[in-house]
Amino acid sequence: MNKIILADNQAIFRAGTAKILAMEDDFRIIAQCQDSERLYNALDTFHGAVLLFASTLTRDISFLLQRVARSGSRSIAILENNETPETFLDGGVQGLIYRGANSSALIECVRQVAAGGRFYQPSAKPSQTNEDVVGARVRDRLTSKEMKIVALIVQGCKNKEIAIRLGTTEQVVKNYLRNVYDKTGVSDRLELALFTMHHKMLADAAAAIGNEMMGVLA
Repeated sequence: MNKIILADNQAIFRAGTAKILAMEDDFRIIAQCQDSERLYNALDTFHGAVLLFASTLTRDISFLLQRVARSGSRSIAILENNETPETFLDGGVQGLIYRGANSSALIECVRQVAAGGRFYQPSAKPSQTNEDVVGARVRDRLTSKEMKIVALIVQGCKNKEIAIRLGTTEQVVKNYLRNVYDKTGVSDRLELALFTMHHKMLADAAAAIGNEMMGVLA
């Protein structure tokens, strides 16, 4: 049985990744961490695990990887779609995968690293980006307000918080979400987050809108 520590400060992606990994009989998630303090506590408690961690969880990669080595564990970094891998490769992670990777790539990465190997997903090339026809089509079908809601869903916001951020009501947000579900072919907010994560052009658009909204709030 492969023991997995899952660390991601984005709750909805953490839940989505856990859902994917839990379907594999040889994987067991022994800890889920939303911040670096819980992550370090998990490493001290559970030795010989595979740590799957979001790059945004900590800025001190060297310190984290020292703690991973001390616990006899191995590490996989989840990079944002626009990040470069050099810092993590130089730090010595055994696995590297982008947040927009599909389920098969994620499972293969965890399985290879758990078996003592390495798995480095190459960064997306422009030609690969252009092939995301589905992501581009959905992005173009969504209205500006719907894209803002998708961006906030990806950030883990609940309907009440989305309503406050957009200056509207929860019922209006629910109405917009129904339209978004119809246009993307998903049935709930977790599936929506996973769909967005797996389609780079849609994920990049949501990230840009999210950053823009954060800039307005600042």
